[in-house]
Amino acid sequence: MRIQKTFQWLLCLGFVFTSIHADAQTPAAKKPRVFKAGAAASNITPFIGAGIVGGFTTPPSTHIHDELHARCLALDDGETRLAFAIVDSVSVNREVFDEAKRLVSEATGLPRENMMMSATHTHSASSARGTNAFVFEKSLDDYQSFLARRIADGVRRALNNLQPARIGWGAGQVPQHVFNRRWLLKDGKTSVNPFGEQDRAVMNPGNRPDLLKPAGPTNSEVYFISVESTNGRPIALLANYWLHYVGGVGNGHISADYFGVFCDRIQELLGADRQDPPFVGVLANGPCGDVNNINFTAPREKHAPYEKMKIVANDVAQEVLRVRKTIRHRDWVELKSAQAELELKMRHPTPEMLARAQQILARPATISPAHRLEGTYASRTVAAAKWPESISIVLQTFRIGDLGIAAVPFETFTETGLEIKAKSPFKDTFTIELANGGYGYLPTPEQHELGGYETWLGTNRVEKDATRKIMAKLMELFARLK
Repeated sequence: MRIQKTFQWLLCLGFVFTSIHADAQTPAAKKPRVFKAGAAASNITPFIGAGIVGGFTTPPSTHIHDELHARCLALDDGETRLAFAIVDSVSVNREVFDEAKRLVSEATGLPRENMMMSATHTHSASSARGTNAFVFEKSLDDYQSFLARRIADGVRRALNNLQPARIGWGAGQVPQHVFNRRWLLKDGKTSVNPFGEQDRAVMNPGNRPDLLKPAGPTNSEVYFISVESTNGRPIALLANYWLHYVGGVGNGHISADYFGVFCDRIQELLGADRQDPPFVGVLANGPCGDVNNINFTAPREKHAPYEKMKIVANDVAQEVLRVRKTIRHRDWVELKSAQAELELKMRHPTPEMLARAQQILARPATISPAHRLEGTYASRTVAAAKWPESISIVLQTFRIGDLGIAAVPFETFTETGLEIKAKSPFKDTFTIELANGGYGYLPTPEQHELGGYETWLGTNRVEKDATRKIMAKLMELFARLK
């Protein structure tokens, strides 16, 4: 009996050892993949009296029509976190975004290359480009410091709000509000520019009878990313429409333009008011450096202040809502990011251009200029002579499932955005402009040959082949993600 019990005990012990050994050899069960999303909006409104930028003068603001925000979206696939911040500003210097990223990274550990920050390009906000947008400064002024902190706070709050979520994306068509603003004239006519040269392309030519055709294309698509909780409650929606600001604000008013109106309208259409945490609508600007919402082949419509931007924002929001009803929100998608620095040469005036500019600035005010902006661009020419030989810009690409996103720090022409889309290895791709800095307009080499406002020294700052170098680098970055 004792021998039998001993034998049974040894058999049990052997079973235990075998089970332990078997468990040690069996891979641990994988944890279920959980996709998360969070969003937040930080108020970045400057005080009344701050200068309004976007035109050729900087009048002091006298009223705040609607608040400005940094609207932030955070995504997490369990391994990678991404954060996007879209800021109501005409343009934001790289140094401001770099400071905001530093603050977020030090507080949360989120890698800086996993953050993308861009400006909407509203023309009714105060400057985030320092005391002089045409002088490269490293130190931040008071508003820039405030802005960097508020952007960082928004990203951190979006990360704090991360919750299990589903994600989907799509694209609709809103063609009625995008028109190329650069026109060629009949019979090879040209127009004098502030440098005394002749341009073949004319920006915002008005309803004149000698218009031949637009100098470039438009893109009627509106792209969007939608995130919702696992029970279907909207968390955020980030859209991307390739249209300059709309304008039509009150005199002296600060406003987020149609970008802000869209965010309010999409929240209303989704029935996402008074949520906790709040729903965040976001509208990032796409490549539209040569596009606005003026149809120069038809009589100019008259609108009351803010009326036109409401029309545009509502049409974009309604189309996004329509398409959103048809898409599938996924429980999980892979997230990736890639970033690179690209060195670009800066343009500088020739000795002849500089001498002419100095003569213009020195002459009596009683002399009529050959071009109404002659004095403005003479000042910019003198400033350009002191620009550094080159600048280093940040380029980024992101992967959200089979969606690709490119980020470029310029007012980019639509044809460049369409080329990025065509060459991208991803099924769907869109581009966010004025991202991670703002260095003026980015015409293609072919558009430089046509001339026009966007190509002038001072409006454009970098070498004329910059688009080709940027395109090549973005395709390298996309390849890393694929």
